[in-house]
Amino acid sequence: MHIRDHATATLQIKAASRKINARGFTLVELTIAIAILALVAVLGWRGLDGIVRARVTLTSEMEATRALQLTFAQLQSDAAQLAPASLLLARPTVLALQNRLLMVRMVFAEQQPARVQIVDYRLINGELQREESTPTRDLNALDAMWQSALNDAGNGATQAVQLQSHIASLQMQVWDSDALVWRPADATATGSQSNSAGGNRWTGLEVALQLQGHSGNMVKTFLLGGV
Repeated sequence: MHIRDHATATLQIKAASRKINARGFTLVELTIAIAILALVAVLGWRGLDGIVRARVTLTSEMEATRALQLTFAQLQSDAAQLAPASLLLARPTVLALQNRLLMVRMVFAEQQPARVQIVDYRLINGELQREESTPTRDLNALDAMWQSALNDAGNGATQAVQLQSHIASLQMQVWDSDALVWRPADATATGSQSNSAGGNRWTGLEVALQLQGHSGNMVKTFLLGGV
């Protein structure tokens, strides 16, 4: 009799245990689990969003840096090939205005005589553009192209090339080889282009570019006619 009662009790305990194991999660447990999963999903999304935003920002910064390097490289090339004042017979070789820079540079092509051309840098609506005239050996033609550039007339033969975008400001100053001092860029519009020795008076150019969203300037100094 006792053995039968013991067996019956054992069966009841096992049945109760199976009921407990088979009952599943309660509503509170499910709610907590869902909340934890939602929190993990939100944290994961924020992390992914942060990575994507950082990548976009980094890519934009790298593109701006590369464009800036190319801009300075082009400026250096043009500045180094600045035409000598003795060749232009007192004509202007460099003219720096507000948000604008004009230079007369030498052009050397294979199996071609040396020629001159005008390069025109402009900052328009945050974009730095460069335009160059047709190379020529005729100083009268050079005079006409220079005046056309000053009047913004253009001849339709060339198109401006965008070098850099998102520029907040462009500042320049020039080195006076007579006084051995830096002068404001607009001094090129009033002072003589030749120094006391008959060479170029303006032998250095400092360009400061400030990108939009940046507090500091990117500054580069170039030799004018340095090659």
